[in-house]
Amino acid sequence: MSKERIEGVTQQGVGAVKQAVGKAIGNEQMQAEGVADKIVGSAKEAAGKVIDAVHKATK
Repeated sequence: MSKERIEGVTQQGVGAVKQAVGKAIGNEQMQAEGVADKIVGSAKEAAGKVIDAVHKATK
């Protein structure tokens, strides 16, 4: 698994936690940051999947 993919999955998890904590304490900014982290994490994971596919195809 590529570094980007691992970072993406991790960032999605952090985003989910931020979003949940923000919602629990009524902090809309933290919720928004969590959503943003999840989106960026999804993009990184997708890029990592492409990199993994390219590496697999070139073997």
